[in-house]
Amino acid sequence: MPAASALAGAGLSPDPISDLQQLTEYPFMVNALEAGTIVAVTAGAVGWFMVLRRQTFAGHTLSLMAFPGATFALLLGLSAAAGYFAFATVAALVIGVAGGAQSDHGGRGQVSAVTGSVQAFGLACGFLFLSLYRGVLANYESLLFGSFLGITRAQVLTLAIVAAATLGVIAVIGRPLLFASIDEGVARARGVPTRALASGFLLLLGLAVAATAQITGVLLVFALLVAPPATAQLITPRVGLGLALSIALGVFVSWLGLALAYFYGYPVGFYITTVAFAMYVIARAARAIVEHPTFLPGRAPVADAGA
Repeated sequence: MPAASALAGAGLSPDPISDLQQLTEYPFMVNALEAGTIVAVTAGAVGWFMVLRRQTFAGHTLSLMAFPGATFALLLGLSAAAGYFAFATVAALVIGVAGGAQSDHGGRGQVSAVTGSVQAFGLACGFLFLSLYRGVLANYESLLFGSFLGITRAQVLTLAIVAAATLGVIAVIGRPLLFASIDEGVARARGVPTRALASGFLLLLGLAVAATAQITGVLLVFALLVAPPATAQLITPRVGLGLALSIALGVFVSWLGLALAYFYGYPVGFYITTVAFAMYVIARAARAIVEHPTFLPGRAPVADAGA
């Protein structure tokens, strides 16, 4: 990251066109921007359904699977990305199958218990693999907090393939998934395969988490998976507009975070998280003002306005 900062110079200038030209001058930044865009589109679409379905705990668990996945991959001499996708996929299938069976008997509480058990076991495996790995764990900071350095064309292509497959599946199952997300009981009564949809969606979520973690890092993967979709749902309840807005906000957050990391040299995950959180807070405050205008300074309560 310091090398990138040295290339960037003193930071952002008053000329945004010049900054954009400088940002796209080097191939590694072009790769990072392309990867960030792909990840933001995937996370925006999948995250919108995740927030709607109230499965952020499952998403958090799947994001933590990047830790045992990366350490296991390093132990075998493979790339960390391979471990991300493998462990996130397996964990998603376990949560989907076991959690679906438990939901029929014990409700959401049992599903949370299954999810928490998978999380604990995954973290334990990560510590085991880390202890078995006798070498130096290089780039651990990038693993945790994200980095735009070293993103190759092959990684961009892999992310594009994963994103295309994920978005294609969402386009196919989107309507029944929306129905099941809003009212699962009625959807099941109408013949919608809710358990298969739940497992399939968790698999998509696992793929999105594994892709997003390569940009934001393991600890800050929620910056793109939660904040833009949650902000979009605060702004509009309309499905099509909300999905489009979620993706657009994710791309904006990704580009701005990458630009700030490039020009100032700190982890990209920090900037993406900060921008995404600030955006959500502004949207929440604006909605509170619209719904409760009497809270504005100097605005008289409605009951006293005619006094």
